[in-house]
Amino acid sequence: MRSIRAHLREGHVIPAHPLALTPRRTLDERRQRALTRYYVDAGAGGIAVAVHTTQFAIREHGLLRPVLELAAQTARAAAADRGRQIALVAGVTGQTKQAVSEAATARALGYDVALVSLAALQDADTRALIRHCRAVAEVMPLFGFYLQPAVGGRVLSHAFWRELAELPSLWAIKIAPFDRYATRAVVRAVVEAGREDVALYTGNDDSIVADLISPVPVVAGGEVRTRWMDGGLLGQWAVGTRRAVQLLARIKENRCRATIPCDLLAAGAAITAFNAAVFDADNGFAGCIPGIHQVLRGQRLLRGVWCLDPRERLSPGQSREIARLQRAHPDLGDDEFVAENLDRWLS
Repeated sequence: MRSIRAHLREGHVIPAHPLALTPRRTLDERRQRALTRYYVDAGAGGIAVAVHTTQFAIREHGLLRPVLELAAQTARAAAADRGRQIALVAGVTGQTKQAVSEAATARALGYDVALVSLAALQDADTRALIRHCRAVAEVMPLFGFYLQPAVGGRVLSHAFWRELAELPSLWAIKIAPFDRYATRAVVRAVVEAGREDVALYTGNDDSIVADLISPVPVVAGGEVRTRWMDGGLLGQWAVGTRRAVQLLARIKENRCRATIPCDLLAAGAAITAFNAAVFDADNGFAGCIPGIHQVLRGQRLLRGVWCLDPRERLSPGQSREIARLQRAHPDLGDDEFVAENLDRWLS
């Protein structure tokens, strides 16, 4: 098999892994394993665990290591059964001491790369942010992360990304500011650094197809160089994962063609509309995690929409809006695929 670094650069669907809970808000290991098996069988090229979609609160509830370990064991076994490669991405958070400790835990459990959230360093300058990333990089390769400010991220300058792109241990970047200007600034920084080996993954759930189908020309060294988003690491892809794998394959087939099929562009618009309901965009993304759970509950992958924080729940009318979009765009879901395989995943 190719190296994980080359695997990431190839470009894949990487779902952000949700957290399966019982009605008492304890870890539901059976359904947590079922979710992981679903993602592997759907064709995902990796899974991202201990990230926003998994709920950052797993740390204060003592669930970080159990959740990381369960996902790693299950994913590796399922991928081995199918002779496939899968990248294990671990979210690391907090101040430097905590982030380094979390990276060490993930490395010990067999994770390949650390997705570094900088949300806890809201007031740090570029120099401090780079020091933080260097410290984590001494433990694990880096998956840079531009998290949108609306869900706890912070604005990150082109200067930060340009300096980060100089770190040899930077393997990939998840670009998720939900901002076209900021997205392009990250791509420009990577191109200017000459880092063809750094994989670029969209995390902009509001513009998935647009990101993946659009070339980004950058003038660097007096020449125009073009980069594409290689794949996506997305909360949206925690649902409809098999359809997402098929969609990414179609997108890659149609890059650089004189005309882009209208149905592909229409699919992009439909996904954005569906994401608005699932992520609860009308309410500042307050119900984004319960929204993902709602779709998975409808497929019986999850038993409920419970979150570790009882205050985190579906917004008024959100479930109706999700149902409306599901009826309007049934081709975005994996209902039949899940129904055919659910008993096996739960076994």
